[in-house]
Amino acid sequence: MAVPFRRTSKTKKRMRRTHLKKTAPTLTKCPKCGATIRPHRACTKCGYYAGKEVISVASKEEK
Repeated sequence: MAVPFRRTSKTKKRMRRTHLKKTAPTLTKCPKCGATIRPHRACTKCGYYAGKEVISVASKEEK
């Protein structure tokens, strides 16, 4: 099995790992009800997307 000739320095190791960070998901507010949603998705609270109702949420609230 191959073994590295020289030890990788802290700087080189950290420079390589700079892309391995976590990012928070992008969130927007629903223009209809103000709930926090992910962009380009229908709102789970009111069921609207782009000003039109695409999901009927009333049946879920009754249960």
